[in-house]
Amino acid sequence: MEKETSRIEAFSDGVFAIAITLLILEIKVPTAENDLAAQLLRQWPSYVAFVISFAFIGIMWINHHRLFTHIRRADNALMILNLALLLGVTAVPYPTAVLAQHLNRGGQRTAAILYNATYFVIAIIFNVLWRYCASRDGHLLGKEVDSSTIARISSQYALGPVCYLVCIVVAWVSVPASLLMNVALAIFFALPPSRSERLIGRRS
Repeated sequence: MEKETSRIEAFSDGVFAIAITLLILEIKVPTAENDLAAQLLRQWPSYVAFVISFAFIGIMWINHHRLFTHIRRADNALMILNLALLLGVTAVPYPTAVLAQHLNRGGQRTAAILYNATYFVIAIIFNVLWRYCASRDGHLLGKEVDSSTIARISSQYALGPVCYLVCIVVAWVSVPASLLMNVALAIFFALPPSRSERLIGRRS
């Protein structure tokens, strides 16, 4: 199945595009004619949830693209793991809607925990997918991918589950702090692995 990844990438791009588009459907158009500005302002939780989730899905797509620039071959296990990742991506609009509905009101802690738990699971699947491709001396990777590149990418991905688990714990104490951590994580994972590695090195 040499270079069968083109169909996997095309299908994945379509799923990412649909998932990111569905997010806007949770922002409802006010129906009442009076005090439209006030109604629009009251929907701020929906705007916040939309922007954060849009950024997360977009950054997941960026990392998925980066991942497949290194993958040269595909097998059944890779396709199944990629489908598991897409399952997580398509689920994102639901916890986004729950967060938007309950942010700054009753149930916001549970909503934030559900939201972060979704990304925690996705981060685990991302790690499994990458580590499977890089296993057995990078049996699905291109010849240009050396051991240092594999280690650098593995190091960045390994932070994902840990960081989102921390976000879950923080959400129990402070939902706003948890969401701020989400934004910081989005910025971090948007960085190329080489940049994020230097950033971690400077802080350590």
